[in-house]
Amino acid sequence: MRDGVQRVLFGLYSWPSLLLTLTCVFWAGNTIAGRLAVGQVTPMQLTLLRWVLVIGVLWPIYGGQVRQHWPNIRARLFSVVLMAVFGFTGFNALYYVAAHYTTAINIGILQGCLPMFVLAGAFVAHGTRATLVQVAGALITTLGVVVIATRGAPLSVLHVELNVGDVLMLIACVLYAFFTVALRDRPEMPGAAFFTLLAMIAALTSIPLALYEVMAQGATAPTYKGVLIIAYVAIFPSCLAQIFLLRSVDLIGPGRTGIFMNLVPLFSAIMAVTLLSEPFAPFHAMALVLVVGGILLAQRTPRQDGRPRGR
Repeated sequence: MRDGVQRVLFGLYSWPSLLLTLTCVFWAGNTIAGRLAVGQVTPMQLTLLRWVLVIGVLWPIYGGQVRQHWPNIRARLFSVVLMAVFGFTGFNALYYVAAHYTTAINIGILQGCLPMFVLAGAFVAHGTRATLVQVAGALITTLGVVVIATRGAPLSVLHVELNVGDVLMLIACVLYAFFTVALRDRPEMPGAAFFTLLAMIAALTSIPLALYEVMAQGATAPTYKGVLIIAYVAIFPSCLAQIFLLRSVDLIGPGRTGIFMNLVPLFSAIMAVTLLSEPFAPFHAMALVLVVGGILLAQRTPRQDGRPRGR
């Protein structure tokens, strides 16, 4: 019985489409959590405490593996630190701050650029050439994101003006694209242990940001609702989603993994309807067809990126 359950779980853990879909659901929940966090917990508190909680749970389990693989880590320590700073600390800090300065339409459009950044980064870093099918899939899913962001009026994108929040969000997307591409060359070690290492670095590098926030705005403790938000963010977007992402990059490579990221704004819209009682409009259905269709098209690409096999 136990062997059967283990086989089923391993089979699911080897199914990148499922893992990436769950990842996007958890990250979409992070968007809702970020909206609910206003007035409950400050941006830098949320950035810091999410990683502190992750470390509190995972280090007792995987800390020994991190120490065991230290020779491999030390050989690539600088790049590992950059991955944690860019993908964990930097992205989340910029995201939470950007949400205070820009609009939902701008954030949606800019997040839709992320898969294209990943494809471009994979080409620059590894010489991975995107096929016409991959590019077409990315463009179709990006169009779906634009439909969501512009509420069914794509031409309104021509009237969007960049502000500080837009620039911060664009930088955040570039940082996360760097992180996704760099995962291909991570040290040889189990994914969960590597994630624990990144979370430790993220927690440490978040401390200066939290201290600066205290000096600039004063110290405020999270409310009870804020604590629940931190717990959700630590368990799902911060922990499970990242482990699933690492596994998926091992299975299908960074380029094809990046295509799935356009599901985040789609799921965010669905959650806004179900959890925040926002109305469902026809353009949501149109975006669903575009985003899912683009992903399915891109996943038909043959394996040409020389990606590492699953560990």
